[in-house]
Amino acid sequence: MTTKERYEQVVRYFEAHYPVAETELTYSNPFELLVSVILSAQCTDKRVNMVTPALFHRFPTPQALAATDFDTLFPYIQSISYPNNKTKHLLGMAQLLLDKFGGEVPMTVEELVQLPGVGRKTANVVTSVIDQQPNMAVDTHVFRVSARLGLTRRATTPLAAEKQLVKHLPAQLIHKAHHWLILHGRYTCLARKPQCDKCGLTYLCLHYRRLEKAASKADKTKS
Repeated sequence: MTTKERYEQVVRYFEAHYPVAETELTYSNPFELLVSVILSAQCTDKRVNMVTPALFHRFPTPQALAATDFDTLFPYIQSISYPNNKTKHLLGMAQLLLDKFGGEVPMTVEELVQLPGVGRKTANVVTSVIDQQPNMAVDTHVFRVSARLGLTRRATTPLAAEKQLVKHLPAQLIHKAHHWLILHGRYTCLARKPQCDKCGLTYLCLHYRRLEKAASKADKTKS
């Protein structure tokens, strides 16, 4: 099977099984999404969504967030992973939005990564979700699922995986494919115990093939 055929079959499957694929973070504008994505680093979207309603009510704008201080902001996100660092990042991000971008969330990866707490993955999420730009954010789910399905080969870093995925996916689907891979990894292709019986892509899956070989070898050893 060629790489092109593999991608086509994966896209066909996800289009049928994940027709609505979007972020599970709750937001109402680019600023709220940016804050949510910063908070979601090494934290679940579910936990972030529990915290942000009160946070956005108290600090609805970059101006309001930049005007507060560490001790005031910290209690709102203390249940999030790494709350100390993220409190500092949010304060710095809001201030730089005001100082450099007129209080508006910029919509290029190059500009976004200048903000405290914003790496390439976060910038890719914001630009792809808000603006549907062909940017692929590679988190642990995307990295794992794309490797198992053979969409990426010998990619040892998120950036290497990103480059391969962007190269082979149709540009108009990249922003959606990001969510396909995340949702599949979150609910089906789990890290430790993938639910292969619920997956229609096992015939393509390199990981499933390895599991089958291991099971076959174990059976032969027992007999």
